[in-house]
Amino acid sequence: MKSSPWFLRDETAPEPAARVYCFPHAGGNPRSFLGWQQALGNGAEVVAVCPPGRGPRYQESPLTTVAELADGAAAAIAGAADRPFVLFGHSFGAVLAFEVARRVGGLPDFRHLVASGCSAPALLPTRRVVETARLEGRAFTEAVGFFGGLPPEVVADEALQELLLPHLRSDFRLVAGYAYRPAPPLTVPVTLVNGTDDPHVKEAGLDLWARECSGEPARRWVEGGHFYFDGRPGAVTDVLRAVIRSEDGAKSVGGKHVEVI
Repeated sequence: MKSSPWFLRDETAPEPAARVYCFPHAGGNPRSFLGWQQALGNGAEVVAVCPPGRGPRYQESPLTTVAELADGAAAAIAGAADRPFVLFGHSFGAVLAFEVARRVGGLPDFRHLVASGCSAPALLPTRRVVETARLEGRAFTEAVGFFGGLPPEVVADEALQELLLPHLRSDFRLVAGYAYRPAPPLTVPVTLVNGTDDPHVKEAGLDLWARECSGEPARRWVEGGHFYFDGRPGAVTDVLRAVIRSEDGAKSVGGKHVEVI
């Protein structure tokens, strides 16, 4: 695989038949995806997408718009395209993966988009995200609690918040500034994965995803909230394995509502 600062990967992973590029949620650690490699085995290599200003790139100036992030990630992926690949993103990461999908749609090795914990891009940003992005300090922390994912010790400790939340604030502002633009639908299959108890994403919010796809997107519902895969990554890796197996990822996994509870 061509080296790029955009990619974090397990150097000990076997040579894969395919790749899964993973985009984290707002404030998320890209390295957390690398723990999924064992579940995917030799079927695909997990590649975490790491933008400037994060992880080992912390000394670089962060990009300030979703479009800039998508341009950079898409260029890196295009430069490494030597085998079939799938894009996966959760929440903010799903918005970014969708915009990258638009940019790499002409690559023959691009096979599938899996968007997790995300309403249709045309509905974004939501009013709650915009309002949360304007907040500071304790008010921001409490508002973010609606989405889940913040450990109780962070919620309770302002010193920890100042250490750990700057990236989260930055990403919320990125999403709040997202400007959706209509474009031709994606030509690859799309799978939507969401938690049944997610307070932020509801069934109706997924309907407009159909505008972004040449075929009806598959919908998968799993038990849990916005971070339904916390402690149970199989909720995602099972979907990814199915996508990769289905004619090398070129065919949808159903094109309909599917319960996997």
